[in-house]
Amino acid sequence: MKGIKAWIAAHPNLWEFILFNVLSNVTTVTNFVVMWICTGFVFVSLSETPFRFLIFNYTNVESDLGLCGFLSFLAATALAQTVNFFVQKNFVFRSNAAFSQAVPKYITLAVVLVILSAALPAYSQTFLVGLGLPRSVIPTLANLVNILVQVAVSYPAMKFWIMPQ
Repeated sequence: MKGIKAWIAAHPNLWEFILFNVLSNVTTVTNFVVMWICTGFVFVSLSETPFRFLIFNYTNVESDLGLCGFLSFLAATALAQTVNFFVQKNFVFRSNAAFSQAVPKYITLAVVLVILSAALPAYSQTFLVGLGLPRSVIPTLANLVNILVQVAVSYPAMKFWIMPQ
């Protein structure tokens, strides 16, 4: 334990980045649990109701669960991002940033990340197909690219703009 503490003291920025990524898994678990609860119980009665609004197209109720799918995704994302805000602010960055100033900035970041994660895979998958990679691994690699881009955007945004010490 003494060696770990010495390493952390010698590499505080690297430790912060590792902690940021590890504790982000709390958000992932929250997202999945809320999604399962919402699609299985809370909004299940809406699974046969098609829904379409702007870029959101949940009209194939057999595969996307219609309005149930949309509301479940929305609820899961909103709760997961709320949990992530508090986890990152309190345990990773240990920020004393004013809540009233940090929350609007964090909401802006969350919206950017949701749009980015919805748009980027179409481009990265096209690029990966062009490299001649097997189609069976392309969605996984595209998701990895998506995650890396989100980390590259969210970590510095939170560290320097939203939750500075």
